[in-house]
Amino acid sequence: MFVFEKRTQIPVRIANKNPRLAGIILSQYGGPDGELAASLRYLSQRFTMPDNMGIALLTDIGTEELAHLEIVGSVVSQLTSGEGAKSFDRYGKGDYYVDHSNAVYPASAAGVPFTAAYIQSKGDPIADLMEDLAAEQKARATYDNILRLSDDPDVNNVMKFLREREIVHFQRFGELLDAYQSKIK
Repeated sequence: MFVFEKRTQIPVRIANKNPRLAGIILSQYGGPDGELAASLRYLSQRFTMPDNMGIALLTDIGTEELAHLEIVGSVVSQLTSGEGAKSFDRYGKGDYYVDHSNAVYPASAAGVPFTAAYIQSKGDPIADLMEDLAAEQKARATYDNILRLSDDPDVNNVMKFLREREIVHFQRFGELLDAYQSKIK
């Protein structure tokens, strides 16, 4: 059972418009190391975890990643809301505007649409957890890259929060991996 509260984990209030920055951040929405891929990966892998501990962790983190998808989508939307074709074109994002206008569309920063090929679900708890550890580090690295490219304090505050959650997820996956590996020995 889910409890819905009409708020995100962190408030998203972006004051300045910037379609260029939105196009970069979009990768964490629908790119290969983004929140959509993470949520689908974990919510798919949960079905082959050997016990309730693994099922619960993958369900919890997968659900949290969906919340992060909402946060990233809110950032992208606020960076582009009200901006027109000329603004997108000025920032080098005219091609995005032609196909999607101001919509938040799941794609990478390079414009590659989301694909299920971004996720992996092997059915082996150890292999899947190793995949999850790597996924969290790639997401953290992507947030680091966004922070290097952004000079917007409103955006950076949100990106830093999401980056920290990737680190926590990495730690939780590591603890579960250790627990499973100790059972094998």
